Amino acid sequence: MLRIARNDAERYLQVTNEKPYRPNVGIALFNTDGRVLIGHRFKGDGPEIILPGLDWQMPQGGVDEGENLRDAAMRELWEETSVVSAEFLGETDWLTYEFPPYDGPQTHRLAKFRGQRQKWFALRFTGKDDEIDPLTPRNGQPAEFDAWRWERLDRVADLVVPFRREVYRAVAREFAALAS
Repeated sequence: MLRIARNDAERYLQVTNEKPYRPNVGIALFNTDGRVLIGHRFKGDGPEIILPGLDWQMPQGGVDEGENLRDAAMRELWEETSVVSAEFLGETDWLTYEFPPYDGPQTHRLAKFRGQRQKWFALRFTGKDDEIDPLTPRNGQPAEFDAWRWERLDRVADLVVPFRREVYRAVAREFAALAS
């Protein structure tokens, strides 16, 4: 289910079923051909499951308390891919998705959340492909991707787990002009 927060109250207090949405940023990193960077997830993370054949996604991650959202996007991009050569192009409104039912340990860092509330950022990659390295851990974070590739933005929603698809379709609509 896709929800867009309409105001600051919804953005910060959006809570249902007694669980809040986790603040999160997503990154659509465009190359000069208008394709976006996607990473191949090789393991699930609590309620953030992966399914065979639906294990690709764009970089994304949590926002630290008090962190500027654009700074969070650049930090997450660096942590997950090593990319620092990127310029800001635009951003979406807030989008949300629900996690699938989770019956794992309630001590998992994501178990206290209903899903994620995301602000997506479009960035232009200004570096060279050899800058991209998803396998080297950075900032104390484990690697999330074991491979990467450039993909057409309008195809990415078909490569992700079903619970993220509507958000990815919304991102594709918002950033369509950047993909041409």
